[in-house]
Amino acid sequence: MDFRHIQYCDRKSDLDLQQLQALFNLGAFWAQNRNIEDLKIAIENSDPVISVWDGEKLIGFARATSDGIYRATIWDVIVHPAYQGFGIGRKLVETLISHPRLNRVERVYLTTTHQQQFYKRIGFEQNHTTTMILENSPSDPIRITRDRQLQPELAELNTANV
Repeated sequence: MDFRHIQYCDRKSDLDLQQLQALFNLGAFWAQNRNIEDLKIAIENSDPVISVWDGEKLIGFARATSDGIYRATIWDVIVHPAYQGFGIGRKLVETLISHPRLNRVERVYLTTTHQQQFYKRIGFEQNHTTTMILENSPSDPIRITRDRQLQPELAELNTANV
């Protein structure tokens, strides 16, 4: 395959959310059935966002969130299955971490289920000591209790900031 015409883009406005949703449904077990409205919110709150194009076809995507200096997290790295194994994913991640919003960040995190070797080749190291997770389910009894406990405090903060 000739990949000289492949384009990497950091303009959120160029992203086609329907194509992104289809790409996730095709090649990302962890992002199945994401809806367009939620994808739009995730992209609006991410910077940078990198997309990869073969002409008008979206073939790759990755995004990050960061404070710009200390910490960043990479999310949703995906390359269309037909384009995997040709270095596109590596260049996608390298483009993301060399972006001006990330290139000075002290520590970049990512979570992966099966691609540790891929990320190790780019320079990431496994870290078994720092990752914790809070599943934030709307029906979770712990969340409901926590939210009820915080409501008076948040109301007080909102009143004080007016």
